Amino acid sequence: MNPAQSKNLSRLLSPRHIAFIGGRDAEVAIREAERIGFQGQIWPVNPRRETLGGHRCFPSVADLPEAPDGCFLAVPAAAAIITTAELAARGAGGVVCYTAGFREAGAAGAAMEAELIRAAGDLALIGPNCYGVINYLDRAAMWPFAHGGGAPGYGAAIITQSGMLSSDITMSQRSVPVTHMISCGNQSVLSLEDFVDHLTDHPAVRAIGMHIEGLRDVPGFADAALRAAQRGIPLVALKTGSSTIGAALTVSHTGSLSGMDDLYDALFARLGVIRVKSPSELLETLKFLVVAGAPRGNRTVGFTCSGGGATMLADHAETIGLDFPAFDRPSAARLAALLPDIATVSNPLDYTTPIWGDPVRTGPVFQAAIDGLQADAAILVQDYPAAGLDESKGYYRADAGAFIAAAKARGIPAAICATLPENLDAETRGWLVDQGVAPMQGLTETLNACRAAVFWADRRAEILRSPPEPLHRLSPTPAPEVLDEAAGKALLRGLGFPVPLGEVVSGNALASAAARIGYPVVLKMMGPRLAHKSEAGAVALGLASETALLDALAAMRETVRTHDPLALTDRFLIEAMAPRPIAELLVNLRRDAQFGLVMTLGTGGVLVELLQDAETLLLPSSEADILAALQRLKIARLLNGFRGRPKADMPALARFLARLAATFSANTATLTEVEINPLFITETEFWVVDALIQTTSPQ
Repeated sequence: MNPAQSKNLSRLLSPRHIAFIGGRDAEVAIREAERIGFQGQIWPVNPRRETLGGHRCFPSVADLPEAPDGCFLAVPAAAAIITTAELAARGAGGVVCYTAGFREAGAAGAAMEAELIRAAGDLALIGPNCYGVINYLDRAAMWPFAHGGGAPGYGAAIITQSGMLSSDITMSQRSVPVTHMISCGNQSVLSLEDFVDHLTDHPAVRAIGMHIEGLRDVPGFADAALRAAQRGIPLVALKTGSSTIGAALTVSHTGSLSGMDDLYDALFARLGVIRVKSPSELLETLKFLVVAGAPRGNRTVGFTCSGGGATMLADHAETIGLDFPAFDRPSAARLAALLPDIATVSNPLDYTTPIWGDPVRTGPVFQAAIDGLQADAAILVQDYPAAGLDESKGYYRADAGAFIAAAKARGIPAAICATLPENLDAETRGWLVDQGVAPMQGLTETLNACRAAVFWADRRAEILRSPPEPLHRLSPTPAPEVLDEAAGKALLRGLGFPVPLGEVVSGNALASAAARIGYPVVLKMMGPRLAHKSEAGAVALGLASETALLDALAAMRETVRTHDPLALTDRFLIEAMAPRPIAELLVNLRRDAQFGLVMTLGTGGVLVELLQDAETLLLPSSEADILAALQRLKIARLLNGFRGRPKADMPALARFLARLAATFSANTATLTEVEINPLFITETEFWVVDALIQTTSPQ
């Protein structure tokens, strides 16, 4: 987005006047602008109508009183291109292009979309094929359907790549304060990352929610997300859809370990973006963040008036790593004195029904528990009675008031949570928002939201201390060539990485080569159809004598012939046997057209696909990032000395992998992919035991 487009986007989002161009859909959009309370000028444009939505029509864009700040465009695709050019020439601010029939319609539509982009010039164009934009703060809407929603002067901006989902969110009964709703459609001119970057600077925007099907510009999104983190604006993403990495990785093991979805996970973790799994979790997480705020730490206190509710809180919190710490003895004693005899002092705390609804008694309990734990966040579970059955609602409200006072005295984020989403009525939700307490709907969603807010605060602090470097933008390369293991290892040896001593020889020269290398040795048959040698029986390990070597040669020839007669060759790699490892690691480095340079670490050897134990990082990554990824692997228990076994030097391993990543990054003009599987890890050394490398000629 260039500076002119940014200025025009401000005009589009907060327009003084809106041109509604089209027929029936434009008329509906006029009605929706009026419904939300738009106070600016409404200018319908239609050469065949006298009026539209009760407003006098202008025959053309040229007849408008002045260049409109905003425009809702709902005409056929060919006419949309012409009209967009007229609006750009007139100096309009921006266009919501509701019109469909562009890239989503195939090759002809894609060609028309290219024309639309050229016609737009510096216009801030949203779409095409989108629902539009709603600004709840300034009461401006360019939206072709009935909608709900609102904001008490602050809230979350929500950007979606699905028009229907954006409409559904506006109708939700969850009392999420929303400042802006943008349905971005095809993103032909402005894309999701442009809206994130722009809305980060809005003083009323406290968080940004996103529905993402795919990102057009991953490095651009990363830049926008880092700026949001620096500004203290959490990003929450509902990422839908997944795919494999693609044909470029079919010869490596990593294609079965790390797909496109893992790359998004790596991207979000790098940037501190909270990832959620459902629309309800998206809304509840945004609600917690914008109303209650992010906790300063992970110490949470929970209150219920039911032992079952306390157990449910504790069970899910343990699953997701949200800390409900126990009370120390003095705090437990203070609480025991305040609670009925039937109560058990624990966190989460069931304060029991004998004191329910009596704030004189519950208030001191809430305060003693929050202060005793030095809690960072507080949650009260309350399922309110339905309308017509709510004679007891005053008791619920009394406990809620006492809880709110205790949380405010401590200055911590607080939420009141209904176990079942529907058990929190609209009046109560509105009252809680006014109190600055998040009205949360769903126990699981509440705890997930609190834990996500803790993650964001922690990750943001790390980003502020040590911001990630920009992601690589890669140029296309020719189709890669796969090197055989011997050539790949020779390349790595030349780059300074530890590879066992070895030679490539024919079968009749194996014995003399083994004598030069020294027993024990490893024997591998080499050939273009033997990328995965273990599966073909083309590997023999620990051969301690010439007799063992020749026996292995005969057996290997027979096994490979049975597996695939065309794979049989008389070319062998014979190597010194590497020291016995503590563990075997898979290391993959590769180029990705969207995400740049990628590193995947996982359990290696024959267990690679079986355990599916892998972590993916985007490069550049620091040694600390790599070490943290290693510690998240299941194999980390072996590396750290499982049951008294030897330990690997984990910081040294992280340094080794960082050097490998840096070497790959410096040679991406010729290296497309490097996969080491396995990398043997000993107490003090690392050995490249097998390698699969793809190279290409520089353009």
